[in-house]
Amino acid sequence: MNPILLSFGPIQIHWYSFFIALGLLIGGYMVLKETKKHGILEDNMIDFFFVLLPISFVGARLYFVVFHLDYYLTYPIDIIKVWEGGLAIHGGIIAGGLYLLYFTRKNNYSPLFFCDTIVISLILGQAIGRWGNFMNGEAYGPVTTLSFLKSLHLSQFIIDGMKINGVYHQPTFLYESLWCLLGFIIMLCLKNLKSLKLGTLTSFYLIWYGIERLFVEQLRTDSLMLGQFKIAQIVSFVFILIGLSLIIYIRKNPKQYREEMYEK
Repeated sequence: MNPILLSFGPIQIHWYSFFIALGLLIGGYMVLKETKKHGILEDNMIDFFFVLLPISFVGARLYFVVFHLDYYLTYPIDIIKVWEGGLAIHGGIIAGGLYLLYFTRKNNYSPLFFCDTIVISLILGQAIGRWGNFMNGEAYGPVTTLSFLKSLHLSQFIIDGMKINGVYHQPTFLYESLWCLLGFIIMLCLKNLKSLKLGTLTSFYLIWYGIERLFVEQLRTDSLMLGQFKIAQIVSFVFILIGLSLIIYIRKNPKQYREEMYEK
């Protein structure tokens, strides 16, 4: 696959950057629309995003760099080459989540409301962003056969893109993209329930995405490793535990419905 979308002399726009930006724009618009409906000033949200996005971006990059430290100590200039790939979503979620807790506490907003609002956009952005991995020829699975790929009823475009270094690979990027898209649809349906309690969407996201990464990461051939363990699987397991703990917390606390409450 050609990772370059457009070239203007020495300036190049990569497909990877395009899909990341597209996910951010669509997700950001959805969050602004939802928070405005609940009376949160647009200026406050713009201030929030102005800090959240770079923090999440840096977190995603540093997370990736730390687990490839030997390489980046040898080639430190490559740390800034994010257009070539190398953004770890778990790092972005952790860094962004910490800032969200700070922002909501500072402005007396409900962190659960903000989390519930953002995870819907986040999972859609992940579904979109995985296509940047596809165009970069990364985030793929083990070697497979042409007949297996055809049995999945994939377009020829995807099948051709899965031929990397002369052999076909499983499209794990697609597995995750479709799983995230399905999760997005489910969350949209859940969001419209009047009886939905604060934190339910966040717990669903953590469990839904955590389960997917546990299985799909097992297939990937380019995982970040900690010894013999895949980092993404460890973090995903933690996500699932947090999601389950949040469900217990929601059930034990007074009823706080999403459509009726968003501030402490």
